[in-house]
Amino acid sequence: MPFCDVGNHRSHAGEVNNNGVKIFYRTYGSGPIKVLMIIGLAGTHESWNPQIEGIVGTTKPNDDDDDRSSGDGGYNENGIEVCAFDNRGMGLSSIPKNKSEYTTRIMAADAVSVMDHLGWKKAHVFGHSMGGMIACKLAAVFPDRVLSLALLNVTGGGYECFPKLDRQTLSIAMRFLMAKTPEQRAAVDLDTHYTQEYLEEHIGLETRRDVLYQEYVKGISATGMQSNHGFDGQINACWTHKISRTELQVIRAEGFLISIIHGRCDVIAQISHARRLAEKLYPLARMVELPGGHLVSHERTKEVNEALLDLIKASETKTSPYDWTNLLPKSSSCWTTSWSSSNRLNSEEESSNPAIIDV
Repeated sequence: MPFCDVGNHRSHAGEVNNNGVKIFYRTYGSGPIKVLMIIGLAGTHESWNPQIEGIVGTTKPNDDDDDRSSGDGGYNENGIEVCAFDNRGMGLSSIPKNKSEYTTRIMAADAVSVMDHLGWKKAHVFGHSMGGMIACKLAAVFPDRVLSLALLNVTGGGYECFPKLDRQTLSIAMRFLMAKTPEQRAAVDLDTHYTQEYLEEHIGLETRRDVLYQEYVKGISATGMQSNHGFDGQINACWTHKISRTELQVIRAEGFLISIIHGRCDVIAQISHARRLAEKLYPLARMVELPGGHLVSHERTKEVNEALLDLIKASETKTSPYDWTNLLPKSSSCWTTSWSSSNRLNSEEESSNPAIIDV
């Protein structure tokens, strides 16, 4: 099985002893374009399967001998190789016991260690939820490793991790904390990840909720319930996450394109926080709002995959940020200082993008 020994790359996170920490990863497809996918709280690398399928055409990992012999893996029409991994504290990766060993900076260093292990100098970095926080921290601390940045259903961490307080979200939070079996966890995960309208759609004689419930129970049973150490540690990473003004300036100065993708009905990560982050990253950011919940990547797979491929294409073709963004400037503080006033004026005059991509 493919593992990255983080201890071989300790310089990335010198404040923590990473001896013995191993990150389980898998790669899919092949080609000159590299994409690193970072999943969120309590998720495994397989949570990215709809995006892996859409981007490289298969979810069969490159390390599977049977898959290689069948010819289903390998080079794809997009020329993309994807790597997805289990964060520390989940799946087959190591589970440190001390929650101080879980921060988005440390976990960003884990991700860069995986890149080093694979020999990747740069990658398009995609993150979902907590993975979006990790991806954003990676972009701030290791900006020279990033080709583009996609943040799905992300917030700024800390108090922004609190969902909108109403009867529904309080009920979900209590059920999540009380879940002790794969069946209980599967039931609450569905209400956490998807909109009720989506769950009640019929697939043949069954509702989508019934179908997904069986899939979730099977998946959770296979990987096992997340340990208390892993859960507490990943919660700590979310709670202590913050991107400072200086870090935002670092990201803007590097100049790579950014796509912020969010489900408008997300009950976990409030969309207002994502919009605010996008505004802070003007003119590099594009805001994509979709009808869906927290796992909009599964609920609106086609639209999300198109948005991710658009980001890769725009980045690879060196599209100007002002041709990429669909946001309107609100104040000069949001602008990248490295862009001259004349370029900014010319680009704004030429741009006819709407304020929000609204599907």
